[in-house]
Amino acid sequence: MHFNILTIFPEMLPGTLAGGVVGRALEKGIWSYKVINIRDFAINKYGSVDDEQFGGGVGMVMRPDVLGAALDSIENPGQIIYFSPRGPTLNQQMVRKFAEKPQNAVYTLLCGRYEGIDQRIIDAYNITELSIGDYILSGGEIAAQVFVDTVVRLVDNVLGGGVEATANESFEIGGLEWPLYTRPSVWRGHSVPEVLLSGHHGNIERWRKEQSDAITKERRPDLIKENKK
Repeated sequence: MHFNILTIFPEMLPGTLAGGVVGRALEKGIWSYKVINIRDFAINKYGSVDDEQFGGGVGMVMRPDVLGAALDSIENPGQIIYFSPRGPTLNQQMVRKFAEKPQNAVYTLLCGRYEGIDQRIIDAYNITELSIGDYILSGGEIAAQVFVDTVVRLVDNVLGGGVEATANESFEIGGLEWPLYTRPSVWRGHSVPEVLLSGHHGNIERWRKEQSDAITKERRPDLIKENKK
């Protein structure tokens, strides 16, 4: 799987993607990336990539001629994604669909800055708009790292344990994960629930399901409504 990442701050990549299981997968060649510096396609020697909005308003807009030239430089852009609050919010089901694409799948991630990008770029290149949450970032670079991390970790041979490694995670189970415990069994006067020490797998699974349901109902009732659709 390959990711083209367009940005005016190439020094921000690969960032967190260089560490952990995703970083090891990068070293093994399970996925790859290329950073394209949008400023290399600037309209003047000053590296300008943005201009004032037509119709007035606060905030600069990234120019379509600059972004178009940057996108045209990519031989195989695959699916082009622009991180924007106007897009659907990324969730685990969407992530899984992205990850289930063929191993030679290509994604081009456009990291916007300033007020955003010219609408004509979105229309002309049939770009997919995608949000990672209901908040505003300074730019799309962090969103791009979130996207790559969530997708790559589900690709075959990235996580140890295969499919089972993600089967019981939050959102994969239709809700939030139950509380987790490890050794020591007593820490600062706090004990692990007895059921987890019982060795009775049926009771343990029942307890986990009850805990998951209760936590989901309290903290994310929207997930319960979603699962009932």
